[in-house]
Amino acid sequence: MKKIIIDIGHPANVHLFKYIVRDLNKLEWEVLFTVTAKDVTISLLNAYKLPYIVIGITQSSILLKLIYELWLIIKYISLLYNIKPYMIISRGSIHSVISSFFMGIDNIVFSDTETAIYINNITKILVNIILTSDTYLHYYGKKQIRFPGYKELAYLHPNVFTPDERVLEMLEVKKGEKYAIVRFVAWNAHHDIGHKGISYENKIKLVNTLSKHLRVFISSETELPDELKKYKINIPPEQMHNALAFAHLFIGESGTMACESACLGVPSIYIDNKGRGYTDDLEKSYGLVYNFSESITDQIAAIKKAEEISLKQNIREEYLAKREKMLADKIDVSAFLIWFIDNYPESVKEVKRKEFDFGRFK
Repeated sequence: MKKIIIDIGHPANVHLFKYIVRDLNKLEWEVLFTVTAKDVTISLLNAYKLPYIVIGITQSSILLKLIYELWLIIKYISLLYNIKPYMIISRGSIHSVISSFFMGIDNIVFSDTETAIYINNITKILVNIILTSDTYLHYYGKKQIRFPGYKELAYLHPNVFTPDERVLEMLEVKKGEKYAIVRFVAWNAHHDIGHKGISYENKIKLVNTLSKHLRVFISSETELPDELKKYKINIPPEQMHNALAFAHLFIGESGTMACESACLGVPSIYIDNKGRGYTDDLEKSYGLVYNFSESITDQIAAIKKAEEISLKQNIREEYLAKREKMLADKIDVSAFLIWFIDNYPESVKEVKRKEFDFGRFK
């Protein structure tokens, strides 16, 4: 039985890889997650009954992150020596990339964040393969393999995910009642330097504006101001995608949640200075996302757009039709990952052939 380690450092990474475990087990792979605990990561791993080892805790400051990584590298090398995995898959964590290179273990990185320049520069040198969406804005040469999809389609493609209406009872909203989900992030990741996000005043303005027209639920990585605490969403973390699926709209600072909402056919407003290749694609090609910068002018424009959407009564059919157009062009990313891993390294040669057909994974 081949062993594979999946290294994760963010809750979204749990979702990305959760559906491949069962099928890899059937194909006689032994899967183990290594996790740097952040936010609700451990809760999600437990909820999905995924095997894991906690190797550390996410640090808040950039300086502490750098110092802590040195300790994690030493710890990770020891872990790899004892487990002896066939390969490692990660989102490009420094400790897994450097440790696997040192130990001579193949590392496949799944990247979607162009702004993570520091990690990306290390990754492109040390890893074996970099998997990216075909919407990714950077080119990494022969190591890069592009596929027609977004990482969010690894867990929100209709082949693997069906929204559960029981979440409405948890939210205490009636079927058909309109609500919005708002997301605020902490801005303490290494690629968040220089970002400030939505201003305090505009957070208040956004929620006050939306609450005139629909219910508002806030998901936040940081403590909410007293004025907004009553809007905090209170559901198990594994229910968030069900909540997004039935929302009237999403607005926030998270590119992942903006894409998740779009993949579910929910109009999505994303606020970030640099954006992402996938959010640009979702706006320009399918009209599922509206991208705005962090400038005060754009923040006001985003709030105005959110209010415009909140006033519309029958947008579900419109955006589900846009979603169907998107799905016709994209693949079931989990199906692709399972095939790619199980047939590695021959899969690398095959996928790089001009005649390779991604359509088999739809």
